Amino acid sequence: MGAIEKVLAANAQFALDYDPGLVSPRPRLGLAVLTCMDTRLSRKALGLGPQDAHIIRNAGGIVTEDVLRSLLISHYLLETSEVMVINHTDCGLMKASEESLHARIERQAGLPPSSPVHFYAFRDVEANVREQLAKLDAHSWIHSGLKIRGFVFDVRTGHLREVLR
Repeated sequence: MGAIEKVLAANAQFALDYDPGLVSPRPRLGLAVLTCMDTRLSRKALGLGPQDAHIIRNAGGIVTEDVLRSLLISHYLLETSEVMVINHTDCGLMKASEESLHARIERQAGLPPSSPVHFYAFRDVEANVREQLAKLDAHSWIHSGLKIRGFVFDVRTGHLREVLR
């Protein structure tokens, strides 16, 4: 059985007891988390249960236009008041350049991209967290009432350490 079939089977079991009256789109902790898509960064690693936080993921935990859109909706429409930006050690985006990623994927795909792609490769994880925090701080709709902090998750130890601005 493939991964999608396993998910569909699990969902069929989940749906048997699903009660939409017991769930909410508003996170219980008033928290939004922007983090990398890396599987080592899980809700469990952050001590979060279902419905505790909005978890927004992309490669590198980068503040892109879509992430900004999601965070603004999370804050203004769904009442989150705190944001954690979490990157991690041993990130794949630290191991390659924009150019090498483009070359590798174009070679494997066998053709050039049909639309522009930016991978946001970086070398220094703490500097990357600071850059993402600065992007959020620079936006006119992000205000002082929204608490935003940055962290690095160490994949060797499982610990978070705060990145000061």
